[in-house]
Amino acid sequence: MGSVDSSNKELSKNVRVIFVLGGPGSGKGTQCANIVEQYGYTHLSAGDLLRAEIKSGSENGTMIQNMIKEGKIVPSEVTIKLLQRAIQEHGNDKFLIDGFPRNEENRAAFESVTGITPEFVLFFDCSEEEMERRLLGRNQGREDDNIETIRKRFKVYMESSLPVIEYYNSKGKVRKIDAAKPVEAVFEDVKALFAPLHEKVAV
Repeated sequence: MGSVDSSNKELSKNVRVIFVLGGPGSGKGTQCANIVEQYGYTHLSAGDLLRAEIKSGSENGTMIQNMIKEGKIVPSEVTIKLLQRAIQEHGNDKFLIDGFPRNEENRAAFESVTGITPEFVLFFDCSEEEMERRLLGRNQGREDDNIETIRKRFKVYMESSLPVIEYYNSKGKVRKIDAAKPVEAVFEDVKALFAPLHEKVAV
C-alpha cells in the first residue's frame, strides 16, 4: 500500500491539472483542442477513457459496460484510476481534465486518491438557451441531441456540477469564461488565463 501512496505523492508533486467544466454545447471540446495546440497540454476526457476501457474488453471494461447498461453511475474510484493511469502513462506534466469532476463526490475522491489539487477550474459559462441552440444545430447525428434529452442533460449537469463549481469558487479557483461569444473571442479570453502560467514556466 505504501508504494501506491508514494507514487501518488510523486504524481501530485510534478503535475499541473486544470479541470474543464461547462454544460453540453458550451464549446469546451473546441477550446480544449485550442489549448492543447497552443500550450502543449494533454486533454483527458473522463468519458473517452471509460469508452476506451470498455472497448479494450478488459474485466474492468466489462464491469463499466454493465453498469452503464443498467443505468448505474460508474463509481468515482473507477474513473479516477483511469485518469491516474492516463496521467502516469502519458509522460506530460500538464493536463486538461474535461467533464470531470461531475459531482461533489467525484471531486473529493479525486483529491484524496491522487493527492492532486487542480491549478484552477476553467468554467465555460453559457446560457441554457444558447447551448440548446448549438446542440440542435450540430447535426452530428448524435442520438442524444434531441430537445427532450438535451433538457434532461442540462438538468443533470446543473444539479451535479454546480456544487463542484461553487466549492472551487469558495477556494478562489474558478476562472469563468463567457462561452456565449464566438469561438475566436472565447479563445482570446482563455489565452489571457494561460499565457501568464506559461510565462512563469519560461522564466
